[in-house]
Amino acid sequence: MSPYEAPEPTIGRLAIYLRCLRQAAKEGLQTISSADIEQRTGITSGQVRKDLSYFGEFGKPGLGYAVGPLLARLSKIMRLDREQKVIIVGGGNLGSALAGYLGFGESGFRIAAIFDKDEKKIGKKLWQHEIKDTAQLASFNSGAGVEIGVIATPASTAQEVCELLANAGVKAILNFAPVRLKPPAGVVVRNVDLTQELEVLSYFLPREAG
Repeated sequence: MSPYEAPEPTIGRLAIYLRCLRQAAKEGLQTISSADIEQRTGITSGQVRKDLSYFGEFGKPGLGYAVGPLLARLSKIMRLDREQKVIIVGGGNLGSALAGYLGFGESGFRIAAIFDKDEKKIGKKLWQHEIKDTAQLASFNSGAGVEIGVIATPASTAQEVCELLANAGVKAILNFAPVRLKPPAGVVVRNVDLTQELEVLSYFLPREAG
């Protein structure tokens, strides 16, 4: 549970609301209603109001929500009112794609370092980052204090990397390896299985008759 005792699905939707509010702010909107948010996100207005109620009173009946203040408040709740540094472990194709993703910066995330244990990759440049040896991860983070890590390694090494990140002080991990991790106490892991998502999409493709 978060400090606000909100369920995890609500926290997931907060990220969607943030994206919606950022876009509304870019459009110059001063206020936005729960019905407007529903139209933009597909999340019902009733669900929007319920989700926000976990964190206090927002908006006024008939007037909606003030875009700027709500954006600032949700950013603070999500700890996105400050720069969040990220460590990536895995300097292969996926790690490279993640390191070059411009959307991280737009949301307040900054890649602090990229690590790999492959001697052929260590020392090489990946975008603007020089790939570091995973053996240096703990010493690097003792000064950097990064709390978010990304695992972009094969499944066979993912658990080892998870423990390495945790021992280095990382508290939250985004795992792209197709394996369920067993994180140490106090470490939160979210899994992104791209193959599984493609398999689910495949199920929904139009079926041939007969």
